[in-house]
Amino acid sequence: MLPMSNVSPSPGTPMAASPLTRAVLEIDEYASTLGWDKPARLFALVDTARLRRQEPALARQLGQDQDDTGKNQLTPVEQDQVPAGTPLDKFLGTIAWPPAIVGCALTVERLMLPPSAEAQVPEGLSDKQLAKWVAAHPDRQEVRLTVGVLRDGSRESAVRLREKDSSSEVLTGASLVPGLAEALAATFLD
Repeated sequence: MLPMSNVSPSPGTPMAASPLTRAVLEIDEYASTLGWDKPARLFALVDTARLRRQEPALARQLGQDQDDTGKNQLTPVEQDQVPAGTPLDKFLGTIAWPPAIVGCALTVERLMLPPSAEAQVPEGLSDKQLAKWVAAHPDRQEVRLTVGVLRDGSRESAVRLREKDSSSEVLTGASLVPGLAEALAATFLD
């Protein structure tokens, strides 16, 4: 496991109500400090209080050693790098989390089109052809998606547009990236 830098929310970041939303926004903020054009990053989500009790040295390393109710109840712990060249769905299919992990999150960059472009998509394209078509479309948007899920089924997403690369412009919602949320939730199935 690789420790994630303890990134405090920027002044423009609203305080989120749920622990999962706070964790997803913390990961989004961390990814924003690394810049764009980065590979996907996978995070285990652990209960912060349990981490302090069971792994005090790791809690100290992650900046979570103080019992501060203002801090997040979930601590993201960055995992080893997602293997380059491996399709994300195949990689996620190889993951099984131990019981101590209460959730997971992934941040990944993608190209997206506005809903108005859906009618323009040519029929019968392979995944590779579709990706090429989207990359050439004049209305494409570069986005960073951060999606988190918990064992109990809770989900949260954050979407950051490259052209509006600001914490105050990040969109959040439980159903923004349903396919990726499903794939992450499947990592908790027995």
